[in-house]
Amino acid sequence: MHVQEIAREELAAVANEIVRLKAQYYGRGPTEAKAYQNDEVLVVALKGGLTTVEKTLLDADEGKLVRQVRLRFQEIMEQNFVDAVQRLTGRKVRTYMSQVVFDPDYCFEFFVLGDERS
Repeated sequence: MHVQEIAREELAAVANEIVRLKAQYYGRGPTEAKAYQNDEVLVVALKGGLTTVEKTLLDADEGKLVRQVRLRFQEIMEQNFVDAVQRLTGRKVRTYMSQVVFDPDYCFEFFVLGDERS
């Protein structure tokens, strides 16, 4: 499968929209974000954005709980992220996955794109 490269401006727009959505729904957004494309895979790397509650739980060695809540929330938010990527890139999203790490504080949003226009 060959997927057309997404323009740099569109990648920046995707990163900005994911930051906006996270800020809207978490009450706090990441401090930095960048979107990358490699073939049909689009990755948005987001730095920062843990809430005070999450930081407090991490300090209490409750990383497993923070990860569980974050990933469950991302599952609930999935369609919002997929819709944003499809709207901004003009590509169908075939599948989506989210991951969070704490040291350093990053979230990664992974999208597998179809080659067809949405």
